[in-house]
Amino acid sequence: MVPDDEGGGLMRADLLFDPVDGLDEALAAVDAFDAALVAGLLRPQPGQAAGVVELADAVAGTPLAARVAEAADKTVAGAAGEDHFVALAAARAALLGSVHDALTARVTEAVGRPVAEEAAPAGAGGADHAANLLAAARSWLSDLARAGWQSIDHELVGGAAPVVSAMLPDPALRRQATLLDGFAAELAASCPGATLERIPVRRWADLWSRALLLTLPGATGAPAADTATGRLLPLGIDVQEHATAVQAQVHAVFEPADGTAPRLVRAAASAPKPDTVVGAGLWQLLRPHLSLLTAVSEGRAMDLDAMPVTAEGDLIWDDARARTGEPADSLATARVALPTATAAATAPLDRHPARIAVPVLLEGYEAEQDDDGVAFRIAGHRLPVDTDRIPAAGPLTAEAVAASGACIALLRWDAGEFHVQPLAVERTVRKKAVAVHAGAWAGGTTDKAGVRAEKAATGAVDALRERAGRLLRK
Repeated sequence: MVPDDEGGGLMRADLLFDPVDGLDEALAAVDAFDAALVAGLLRPQPGQAAGVVELADAVAGTPLAARVAEAADKTVAGAAGEDHFVALAAARAALLGSVHDALTARVTEAVGRPVAEEAAPAGAGGADHAANLLAAARSWLSDLARAGWQSIDHELVGGAAPVVSAMLPDPALRRQATLLDGFAAELAASCPGATLERIPVRRWADLWSRALLLTLPGATGAPAADTATGRLLPLGIDVQEHATAVQAQVHAVFEPADGTAPRLVRAAASAPKPDTVVGAGLWQLLRPHLSLLTAVSEGRAMDLDAMPVTAEGDLIWDDARARTGEPADSLATARVALPTATAAATAPLDRHPARIAVPVLLEGYEAEQDDDGVAFRIAGHRLPVDTDRIPAAGPLTAEAVAASGACIALLRWDAGEFHVQPLAVERTVRKKAVAVHAGAWAGGTTDKAGVRAEKAATGAVDALRERAGRLLRK
């Protein structure tokens, strides 16, 4: 990411700071509906009713118009059922999808990187035998909407527990079960809602609407998939941590063996976690599921042989189809291979501005640190750096970012502006260029700080495994 006249990975940085037509209006309609969910939709007051109507008006010119208008009328009258809540959730998702598409188009124009054509939708998947569980989940989510966030209590939130327990054993329902479990855990930690000083309005509305849409038949049908044979060049690791789960997502450039254009792909490992396992201990939960983590920490490529990959660019990892390859410096990959790598299209239900995470290389910037945090000054503009997303499970720090001269990052959008999440930086130490990676400890480390952190976490992980073993033996 450099100024226009210097060439580089991001050719038009100025485009990231120009307003996007219609974006504010779409977000205002979403915010109005989200505010209505705070007090609940059982007997909406005039202010809440206006928020529901504003959502319906925002999709008036779309194929959703008739269904959403009917849902809004029923909701304003206090007579909304599950189907009406689903229609409102769909309208909300459509508006946020339009925001995602507009922002993605702006990023694509700025980066100048090709984007793959959208794949044909997959056939409806899902198991008919699970229809009763999905209906139970829909019923609980509808009860939440009627009550509103201010009225949640442990009895209402606890209604998710039997549904989640019944879903988890079925791999086809694991995605919905994990979402419901995490959402319910957040709500339970905030009960009673009447005492909350601050409600995460957008976040809870996001979780509610997404969970509701994922209960529909075919919503999680298996995506169209291909296979990948060639060389995988890692760029960095994004760690996403929740109190009950953790995920490490590796962003990489894939070079097909047949010589076709390189493309951007991801590979992820997820694991449930107790809230006592934090920092470097997270890697002990994730390593058994993804050998790629070791390759990333060692700075190596991986050779893939017919590895399944979805149309959205997600590798369905199978260790039997991968082997460690030659050394591969991620900054060299970002400089040479990233500019021509094709980005995958986004699946319809994943179109949300919070899901934007575009790998970019930033060079030629001036790093600055003040009371507002770290930022990169590029082409006369201030691009904020989200140092809060830097995982504690690695050696990368805000100080290292502020002292850097080059950075591999994920370009994201939040709170009305673009910002970047560093995955790796290059800084000068004693006149030598030194790289610091957020995922450097993923496969183990000899770094003193990393060794201490791993040792501290080992006791907690071992104790939990022993406890789990005793429970299973019973």
